[in-house]
Amino acid sequence: MAIEQLPDGRWKVDVEPVKGKRFRKTVKTKAEALRFEATRRAECIQPASWNPKPRDNRKLSELIQQWYKLHGHAITSGRRRANLLQLMAKRLGDPVARKLTGADIVDLRRRELEAGAKPKSVNNRLSFLKTVYNELYRLGDIDYLNPLAKVKPLKLQEVELSFLQVDQIRTLLDALDKSRSSSVRLIAEVCLATGARWSEAQGLCFERVRNDTVTFVKTKSKRVRTVPISPELAARVSAYLEAKGRFAIAMRAFRNALKASGIVLPRGQASHVLRHTFASHFIMNGGDIVTLSKILGHSSLAVTMRYAHLSPSHFKEAVRFNPLDGFDTSSTRVVAAGMKSLENQPLGADSL
Repeated sequence: MAIEQLPDGRWKVDVEPVKGKRFRKTVKTKAEALRFEATRRAECIQPASWNPKPRDNRKLSELIQQWYKLHGHAITSGRRRANLLQLMAKRLGDPVARKLTGADIVDLRRRELEAGAKPKSVNNRLSFLKTVYNELYRLGDIDYLNPLAKVKPLKLQEVELSFLQVDQIRTLLDALDKSRSSSVRLIAEVCLATGARWSEAQGLCFERVRNDTVTFVKTKSKRVRTVPISPELAARVSAYLEAKGRFAIAMRAFRNALKASGIVLPRGQASHVLRHTFASHFIMNGGDIVTLSKILGHSSLAVTMRYAHLSPSHFKEAVRFNPLDGFDTSSTRVVAAGMKSLENQPLGADSL
């Protein structure tokens, strides 16, 4: 028995949270009874002052392992992330996780940058480690706040997104035609026509190409999305997949063809340039930014806004609203030139 109403309308509490500790009380309302019961249970859960709860002295490597067991195993690339974090713990000297400080992380970051690490990679590892503390705290596995909460990531220089011009697209497709891979050109065309990532296009099967659309299921955002394509491309993709079942893995073939084409791209933008090319041409041809966000499968419109500067209206407004709009710059140059010629003239008596 915990809470019971008596014949006179009052409420009786009879609770035994821990064997040997029993609490009884009679109160006027049920709400008071519930509060009394909750308070007594909480008191028994909290450690007594003479017997404090032992501190969590697990090493950082143990905490990372626990994070993987409770959460990391269920996320994409969880094992790879856990391995990166274990390497990070080793470089830190595998301290007691509770005693790790922001200064320790900043010092490691300095050493990694001096050794040639990329700032973005350093930021990623910091984010991963913060997630370990936050997730274990949320799950109740640790009882202390994230000691790295106030460490800010490095501010990165924004990289200009590269995309292919129409003549470069033709050059690339010609190079793909010469590849030994039978699927590399089709995969590239799907990426150019839909803005799909290479892995999404390569993972298509015959059942997901129907009614002149393609459906991507294994996406980065975990959301299924369907994008229309031209009937001609749909027919060729369907015919290939019906005959072969799946696209052959063709990333290496694409890189080789890209290199043979002579097109030079920033580092890290090999197949992803196809996605940027679709998005850039979509906006330049007057497409809507919200529609583009849905086609690309972005979880936030802020990510898609990277392409907004390519909008034709954006350029028109830059011309229309700049401070020289409506200003006769040609006459200004003429007047300025005349003034300069006068300055070079010697001053005579008439000019005084």
